[in-house]
Amino acid sequence: MKFAICNEIYQGWKIDDTLAHAARLGYSGVEIAPFTLADSVNEISATERQRIRDLAARSKIAIVGLHWLLVKPEGLYLNHTNSIIRARTANYFVDLVDCCADLGGTIMVVGSPKQRNLLPGVSYEQAWEWTATTFRDAVKRAEDRGVTICFEPLAPSETDFINTAAEAIEFVKPLNSSAFKIILDVKAMSSETKPIPQIIRESVPHFAHFHANDKNLKGPGFGDVDFKPIAAALREANYNGFVSVEVFKFEEGPDVIAGKSIEYLEKSFSAP
Repeated sequence: MKFAICNEIYQGWKIDDTLAHAARLGYSGVEIAPFTLADSVNEISATERQRIRDLAARSKIAIVGLHWLLVKPEGLYLNHTNSIIRARTANYFVDLVDCCADLGGTIMVVGSPKQRNLLPGVSYEQAWEWTATTFRDAVKRAEDRGVTICFEPLAPSETDFINTAAEAIEFVKPLNSSAFKIILDVKAMSSETKPIPQIIRESVPHFAHFHANDKNLKGPGFGDVDFKPIAAALREANYNGFVSVEVFKFEEGPDVIAGKSIEYLEKSFSAP
């Protein structure tokens, strides 16, 4: 199994140092939150994109792709009542696809709970339709550029729009594109009534990426979630993508978070 780590745990680090550190610990990839590089991906020049791509190659580590996509710039929203805001968001997703591909990435994770919650007066059905329309052009660009956009089901504590893997699958299916899948996230799946291994099995072949963390918002191995059954389910599913560490509490610091997480994952996935 290939393990990756999300770069926002390296708060204040240059991307150069992040790539080197992750590679040194044994990670195969790094997943980038664009806001750690610039307020907008349109501010990341073609020269800088190529520099980061070349740097990753020299460090012998992959750029997995992008996540935390709408932290910046401000004012974007997947299903806003204002059609101009939705159009601006749709255009930015096309820009994100290009940036992801330029960096050598193949995965884009769409979580963005604060940019998809139902606004007052908006029905679930209307939000569903508007959100799907927001993605159409980006999915087409993703098909052309070898990127897979992965919509993320999130816990009810985070958003009131698309909370389960089954619901996320129903959302992505109508676009009928290999470039539009879902991501499975341990923290998010922990909010469902089904066991995580069952969710994994039932989500085949619709998931294309996997986030490893704990329901306590820390890394794998920092809480009570047992990853051995998760590893077994991913093997059963013939999953060959990245298992990417994403955490939301950073108090242990990048050395401890990154080091302990990969140590625990390697141990969990090496078990028969």
